[in-house]
Amino acid sequence: MILIGIGANLPGPDGSAPRETCRAAAAALDALPGLRLQALSRWWESAPVPPMPGAPWFVNGVARLAGAADPAALLAALHAIEAAHHRARPYLNAPRTLDLDLLDCHGLVRDGPSPILPHPRMAGRAFVLLPLAEVAPGWHHPATGEGIAALTAALPPQDLRPL
Repeated sequence: MILIGIGANLPGPDGSAPRETCRAAAAALDALPGLRLQALSRWWESAPVPPMPGAPWFVNGVARLAGAADPAALLAALHAIEAAHHRARPYLNAPRTLDLDLLDCHGLVRDGPSPILPHPRMAGRAFVLLPLAEVAPGWHHPATGEGIAALTAALPPQDLRPL
């Protein structure tokens, strides 16, 4: 099982709303060679983490893919999808037209080379774990063994709501 976090908080290059960009990204994930979209969470709206005054809220979701993939090649494919949607990285945590995060790749645990797996900040983010629970309710964190229910119960308060 491959889990991809999808997010956006700026209009797409064609002026489309962030939710439309996220939907297009999910379709692009389904079109990757050797991979198939098995499940897509509903969309969630969340405040930026860390907080960024004045920044628009994000639309977030998680996709579950089936198939075989080399993590580095998959990350490169995710970056190509982001680039097609004019993703810019002017500074850390900047608002973005599209953000695709490789959260888990078949339970691999690795500290490097890139990508680090599982995603190093996913366990503390409600905007990742709540949609992840929708597409993989039996998922366990590959490094800690904690189940999704325990991880979500331990989350700090965060501003988010389902759309």
